[in-house]
Amino acid sequence: QVRLLAQTENVGFTRGNNIGLAAARGRYLLLLNPDTEVLGDALRQMTIYLDNHPDVGIIGPHTLNTDGTTQSTRRRFPTLATAFFESTWLQPYAPKRLLDHYYVNDAPYNATLDVDWVQGSALMCRREVYAQIGDLDEGYVMYSEELDWCRRAKAAGWRVIYLGSAQIIHHGGKSTDQVVARRHIHFQQSKLRYFRKYHGLLVAQSLRLFLLLNYIWQIALEAGKRLLGHKPTLRRERIRAYWQVLRSGLRVT
Repeated sequence: QVRLLAQTENVGFTRGNNIGLAAARGRYLLLLNPDTEVLGDALRQMTIYLDNHPDVGIIGPHTLNTDGTTQSTRRRFPTLATAFFESTWLQPYAPKRLLDHYYVNDAPYNATLDVDWVQGSALMCRREVYAQIGDLDEGYVMYSEELDWCRRAKAAGWRVIYLGSAQIIHHGGKSTDQVVARRHIHFQQSKLRYFRKYHGLLVAQSLRLFLLLNYIWQIALEAGKRLLGHKPTLRRERIRAYWQVLRSGLRVT
């Protein structure tokens, strides 16, 4: 049985999930993106695991890309070092050990293991956890809301599990492909909110300054490539998007 909770406006990803969570019934709550496909008995496997492990509060499946390759959806908590490397121009130069640790690359993807957090594209939560830690933090419009939720669950004494035998396909980001600037802004502002919340304002402001400088550098690179005549339409679009990010100021909230 499906119950549609129609809204009169786009309330954002996190707020939309909270509306659904508040209306949901049953002992387990499932966050599932609209661009996903559940394979086989993945949801049943997740509920059985939670039934058999009462100390587990949140569980996530092995997620696949459209082409069948593995999509990285399990993580350890980010550090300031990972924040400066992940999704910036420095990522290709990051120490392999640093990002391997963050992405939990030291275990096979079909394994079942404790992690710090799992991606919210497919995430099942025990009702008792939701009752204890509350809603997703709506200060995160999009991105990092599940990271924050998992951190609060672990702080309350619950385990977070990645279940490698349960599989879904996540077609990934189709709803945001057409709004590049907004995606960058939401991603980076969510990162900044997380670091302010758990590491303090000084750390968050230092990271903000670095990120703004990162976008200035990206604009310079794209402008240089455009002057050389390399894919000028693409370069123009990227410059416009990165400029919008700079104009936003990436405020720390």
